[in-house]
Amino acid sequence: MIKKASILALIICLFLVILSPCLVQARGELAILDSSVEVEFPTKLSFNLSAQSDVNITDIRLNYVVNRVSFAEVTSEVYIEFVPETTVEASWSWDMRKTGGLPPGSSVVYWWRVEDDKGDQVETTPVQVQFDDTRYQWRPLAEGKVTIYWYEGSESFAQELMAIAQQVLARLAEDTGAHLETPVRMYIYASSRDLRGSMIFPQEWTGGRAFPREGTIAIGISPGNLDWGARAIAHELAHLVIHQMTLNPYNDLPTWLDEGLAMYAEGLPQPGLVSYLNEALAEDRLISVQSLSSPIPSDTEEALLSYSQSYSLVEFLISNYGQEKMLGLLNIFRQGNGYYDDALEKTYGFDMDGLDARWREYLLAQASRAQTIEEEGMLALVGIVLRAPATLVPQ
Repeated sequence: MIKKASILALIICLFLVILSPCLVQARGELAILDSSVEVEFPTKLSFNLSAQSDVNITDIRLNYVVNRVSFAEVTSEVYIEFVPETTVEASWSWDMRKTGGLPPGSSVVYWWRVEDDKGDQVETTPVQVQFDDTRYQWRPLAEGKVTIYWYEGSESFAQELMAIAQQVLARLAEDTGAHLETPVRMYIYASSRDLRGSMIFPQEWTGGRAFPREGTIAIGISPGNLDWGARAIAHELAHLVIHQMTLNPYNDLPTWLDEGLAMYAEGLPQPGLVSYLNEALAEDRLISVQSLSSPIPSDTEEALLSYSQSYSLVEFLISNYGQEKMLGLLNIFRQGNGYYDDALEKTYGFDMDGLDARWREYLLAQASRAQTIEEEGMLALVGIVLRAPATLVPQ
């Protein structure tokens, strides 16, 4: 028994002697010791690396890709500044306050490339990191291609929001032919204040935003404000659907079409916007369709008039030319092979100036019809008032 144990010990010693040079060699080769990332939503992603070699490490690069819809995979490469040593620790922070932020639920894939003084290189396996808003305990509700995430309110609250979203999608498909092509995530914050806390330098009036390339919508809706929430969901969901339908690497939609379709999805316009449109029509100060193709102006009154006109233009096209024409227009924009005038010419047979002229005639005809109805209504009311005493006098 002792003899067998001695033989076994000898074998183990020989085995260790044979392996020991390999172990020493492995410690000397270029190797990644550790790789990690820290998420600070919504402002920062911090990447960390430690590596070693038997000679100085001379080059470290971080590569990352944001998971979003694009026409070519865009890989960002960061050259890391460090002092060459045999063992190094490196880090780099993506400060989104300088570059713009990502919506909640985004994901980023990253990997490192390291080279030493001998020219040896090593590349880490790509890792996906989630950029989530962990301030809240999100609950999911899914139906079709829509998933709603919310953290305040009951299950029925989320179900009402989902019903609104599905109705909006059905109406868009019926009136414009537009539909979701890829799934969408909707993050419902409990207030506009909570929503703004998820953004980089948001405007004070921000209540919702669509991120078409990420397939994400973020809106602030409290359980007690569903009326406003219905309009907000319709508006942002329409933006996302239309952008999915028309995404191309060459041009964007004219603003009047983009905003007009989003407002059309909300339903009938609010009375205040109708008043702005009627007053501008009466005072002959409507904004031209050419001008409405540019971004919405910062002046409040001009902005409100731009929104009201955009809605009216889209309503005019859908009411008078139908869904098939609108879908055709969106498909032409998707091809990205024409200017705004060309797209309208191919679809409707008139350019932006032609649209402007026809739309103004349409508004004037509507105004005249409304005035006639109002006058007839007043005459009918006068007749009722004049006849009323006769019917009320006792016989």
